[in-house]
Amino acid sequence: MSNVAQGKVVEFHYTLKGPEGDVIDSSDGGDPLAYLHGAANIVTGLEKQLEGREVGDALDVVVPAREGYGEKEGPGPQSVPRSAFPDDVELHPGMSFVAEGPQGQQIPLWITSVEDEQVMVDQNHPLAGVDLHFHVEIVTVRDATDEEKAHGHVHGPGGHHHD
Repeated sequence: MSNVAQGKVVEFHYTLKGPEGDVIDSSDGGDPLAYLHGAANIVTGLEKQLEGREVGDALDVVVPAREGYGEKEGPGPQSVPRSAFPDDVELHPGMSFVAEGPQGQQIPLWITSVEDEQVMVDQNHPLAGVDLHFHVEIVTVRDATDEEKAHGHVHGPGGHHHD
């Protein structure tokens, strides 16, 4: 039987809860999540906890914020005029987009709230500063193909598809 290790494709079911026990995300009722181990496809803290595990393992893992989406940094939410966004895009909290910085660098931003004329955006992922509580069940472990290793992610069912 194959263990979770560098260069393996792992499929697992998960439930992610916040510190208060509220369900944030889950694969319940859907397909398992597939990722390439060692390619930074999932948060670092969870990847470290899955290392060496095998098919059938079920575990509860707490990933500290620094190994999840990081600690909160920067100035916090900033106000941007609604007119700075395309009129035909429906904006909602949690939506992410990429802005261009002063030197042309890409800056990921998340919408925290939407008012009539103002949109609050933050450089922090919505789960920054939050300890993540995962329940994980490993479904399959297989060797990654050469193409998957070269591209740094899973292809095919449960993974990324190229057109």
